[in-house]
Amino acid sequence: MTRLRHAMGLAGLVGLVALLASCSVSSSAPQEAALIDVALPAHPSLAPLPDPQLNGGHTGRAPRRLSVAQLEQSIITTTGKKWSKLEDRAASLGRADFAVTVSEATEANLVFAKFLEDGAREVCLAAAKEDLGRADAGARVLSPEVPGTSTDFTSLSDATIEQNLASLALRFWGSTLEGPERARWVATFRQLALRAKAVAKPEQAWGAICVAMMTDPRFFTY
Repeated sequence: MTRLRHAMGLAGLVGLVALLASCSVSSSAPQEAALIDVALPAHPSLAPLPDPQLNGGHTGRAPRRLSVAQLEQSIITTTGKKWSKLEDRAASLGRADFAVTVSEATEANLVFAKFLEDGAREVCLAAAKEDLGRADAGARVLSPEVPGTSTDFTSLSDATIEQNLASLALRFWGSTLEGPERARWVATFRQLALRAKAVAKPEQAWGAICVAMMTDPRFFTY
């Protein structure tokens, strides 16, 4: 987990939700989702295990990463979308093939982080784009607390942004955003909304928040 945190802290987060306003890809390769260039709040470090000498000889349980099957279901549950390339990436994500490996690897390594980022971009931007066409806020996946049908998210109040972020935190992590962290996410969303408006891709505002929450250790560890 330490290697993952360092990688995500040094390069992952900025590049993680870095939506390039324009990107060129080979016509023979599937097009990857492009994200606007805004750095998101740093993902928190996982809490270290207590010193056994200070904890009655016990260390407690180390955080566990979701298995490939659990990850697939979690993505579907949170976004309503299936990651189309998950089966192709399953072996790299740790699924046992029972030829070379007979037990599933659940280390949150750099390969896992890279592929999860790719999957998050795919499902999050697709869900955010569909939300734009839903007049009923209750039917939306990523903006259930946003009133009306406007796609100009720069006009949202701080209270509305906080409420929607809180809803997403519960959806993705089963926990809430508190104090300084909540303020950082609100400020980041305002930057995302401005950039999304500038490139005329409003779905990228909440889509980028979704990518950040899905690639946070609070989503894929338990």
